[in-house]
Amino acid sequence: MLAAWIVRLLLYAVLAYVILSIIKGIAGSGRRSAPPPPRPAPLDTLVKDDVCGTYLPRRDSIRAVIDGQERFFCSQDCRKKAKDGGGPSQ
Repeated sequence: MLAAWIVRLLLYAVLAYVILSIIKGIAGSGRRSAPPPPRPAPLDTLVKDDVCGTYLPRRDSIRAVIDGQERFFCSQDCRKKAKDGGGPSQ
């Protein structure tokens, strides 16, 4: 008789757990997850001055189109050397 009472108690406990889990799932399904945090702004791309080999942020570079290609320079002197035929250094 005691064993039947324990089995019945366990069945009620399992049934209560299942019912609470279902209710919790239904109640939680209406919630929306928080939006992801905003991404940090990407860092500016580095470009290479082919005349002197210096790397600098693209936004700070001096740009020129030479032989149909956009090139980037750290100074007016490097730009002038490239335009005068100095070309990229090796």
